[in-house]
Amino acid sequence: MYDNMALSRIRYLFSRLAKTNYNKMTETLRVLKPESGRNRVWLLLDMIWCALLYNAGYTDYRIAKMYHLNRKQRQTVITRGISNRIVARMNDKAYWHVFDNKAEFNTCFSEHIGREWMAVNTDTTAEQLSLFLSRHDRVIVKPIEGSSGIGIQSYCSTDWEMNVPAFLERLHQNGDCIVEEVLIQHPALQALCPSSVNTVRIATLLGDKKQGVVYAFLRIGNGQIVDNVDCGGMAARVDLTTGTLLTVGADKQGRVFQHHPITHQAITGFTIPHWNACIQLCEDASKVIPQMRFIAWDVAVTAERPVFIEGNSFPSHAVPQFAAHYPDGMGILTEFKQFIDIP
Repeated sequence: MYDNMALSRIRYLFSRLAKTNYNKMTETLRVLKPESGRNRVWLLLDMIWCALLYNAGYTDYRIAKMYHLNRKQRQTVITRGISNRIVARMNDKAYWHVFDNKAEFNTCFSEHIGREWMAVNTDTTAEQLSLFLSRHDRVIVKPIEGSSGIGIQSYCSTDWEMNVPAFLERLHQNGDCIVEEVLIQHPALQALCPSSVNTVRIATLLGDKKQGVVYAFLRIGNGQIVDNVDCGGMAARVDLTTGTLLTVGADKQGRVFQHHPITHQAITGFTIPHWNACIQLCEDASKVIPQMRFIAWDVAVTAERPVFIEGNSFPSHAVPQFAAHYPDGMGILTEFKQFIDIP
């Protein structure tokens, strides 16, 4: 078994080497040099060592600050290679489409979407779109597939009121999409950051040992219309029992925030409204498609209840690994091992 594991790691390393963006890796080394206090040769060799032993990519190495970690700590980090193995084992690819296609997801979990929406494709008529738009002053448009907040746009009535057919053509230029009414988040979350709907990423795992929520983070916008960390947002770790933020906010660049830089609201200690309902919503939904055993749910919280924004068939391992969320250097892999065995 250990020989197979070693071969698997070597194959993964060569696969990653073939796909590596060496310009970005060089930039990562440049950024880490002053941050780590190490020279680039040491960092490069250590990065290769972590790739061999832990299937870590250069992004894993930077986000988890693996250059500061000892062997015991490094063994608790979920790297890209480990994440790939978990998803491959837990999620049947034949069912990914339910989560990857936003229209399919909204249809499957329609009871918990909490907003009006419509799919727009080449068959959509201007009359159908006009009827939908007549009920809303503002809408959010999302690509039918995609992640990280890429391609999401906000529009208001002045964009379509004079010429709905032209607006429909504008949507067609970017491919199939869904159009949604704007969700009004809970006043407490609105006060934290009003530019985006600040969602909770709640990951459920139907494990062999245990089933339930394995981790949760609140994603907080930072001036953009989306809260995704790939678009400049930040995240803070959530206590699963109380719904209270345990940590500072942190973004993908490694910056940390005690208070929101725009609203100046305190981040650590903030409590997510309707927390028990958030947990119950995700735990119930995790059983709807049992072939998908590891799902990261993006949950928005309104004044009345939590609702789904989307579900992720291939949860990002980046946000749960931010070094600022694990000041003792012990990563999230230990929490996954309460649910499943990870060789």
